[in-house]
Amino acid sequence: MDAITIKNLDVVFGKQAQQALNLLDEGKTRQEIIDQTGQVVGVDNVSLSVKEGEICVLMGLSGSGKSSLLRAVNGLNEISRGSLEVKDGDSHVDLAECDEATLRHLRGNRVSMVFQKFALMPWLSVLDNVAFGLEMQGMPKAERRAKAREQLEMVGLAEWETKYPHELSGGMQQRVGLARAFAMDTDILLMDEPFSALDPLIRAQLQDELLTLQSKLNKTILFVSHDLDEALKIGNNIAIMESGKLIQHGKPEDIVLKPKTQYVKDFVAHTNPLNVLKGRSLMQPLASLNLENNRLLICEQKELWIEQKEEGIAVVNSPEDSLVEWGEKDSDWSEIHDSTLVTASPNISMRDAIQLKKLSDYPILLVEDGQLIGLLNDSEFYNALLGKFQPHQAA
Repeated sequence: MDAITIKNLDVVFGKQAQQALNLLDEGKTRQEIIDQTGQVVGVDNVSLSVKEGEICVLMGLSGSGKSSLLRAVNGLNEISRGSLEVKDGDSHVDLAECDEATLRHLRGNRVSMVFQKFALMPWLSVLDNVAFGLEMQGMPKAERRAKAREQLEMVGLAEWETKYPHELSGGMQQRVGLARAFAMDTDILLMDEPFSALDPLIRAQLQDELLTLQSKLNKTILFVSHDLDEALKIGNNIAIMESGKLIQHGKPEDIVLKPKTQYVKDFVAHTNPLNVLKGRSLMQPLASLNLENNRLLICEQKELWIEQKEEGIAVVNSPEDSLVEWGEKDSDWSEIHDSTLVTASPNISMRDAIQLKKLSDYPILLVEDGQLIGLLNDSEFYNALLGKFQPHQAA
């Protein structure tokens, strides 16, 4: 189910929003509207949905409208036209029409925000900063502090609860901000470039920690970033904006492999493909292999054939070669050696696939629902490194 549903949303900054909307309908550009009316179009006819448990990253250059869109989700930016529905229990609330009491309810119980500059109160201890939102909800002191301690433990700051923000590093302060947002136990987190003010090492660490926390808590996260590598790392989907418009929205692989406009092409031009590509994107399909008597030749040099059976795949003529299924979480790298035939999900990352291929002399077999659907050999890894993607491979 969608946690956030946005339809034909416009956000105009200025006292004559309707005048700007009329010009938008006439096809005027953002700059033309500024020149004629002085009104600024922050969001221009955006439609977007974010599913429960998804991390959607809003991207774009400065002034593209990504933060303007984010701030509309909790009512910080007023909606000029369109609808923006937020899931509230079994129903949805349209922020374009809700009253102040409903908006306060959403902010206190459904939507919380993590700011770029931490937004910690210097006169409060770390513990009371984390508990602040709970205090605003009216939670008793002992209960809110107990809950805040749980969140500090989760972000690795349990021993710092009595300290004040100025006694913490930037990365630690951002962890406090994360703990405060998670303490609210809201369904939706809005994160406005939360790591951009941090040095690269701390930033990468917090990205990893966010993904770890997300695996446990399964929140819906709308995340603003100008860093494509960050977006590719954490996002289930990426939405790229330009001049207030949504240009392309899709999975990270689709953004990199199938950019829809020159703007998006330029955006992804210097991306390291290994950060986003999966085995499915580059695999050699079965149609390209030699097929004889329902058997597939997967390694011509060693004349190694694979047969597809009802119970799975089997090695035809080389029983001494072991067949090992590899998974990201519970597999042992030490099991893989030069004569190991490795099967893996087609969603395997290219980084992991390269590591497996380094250990084994055979292609990596990609198996889905017990069926062999393709393989990865040296040529596919060279293509990944060189950014050469064939149309049928990216499908």
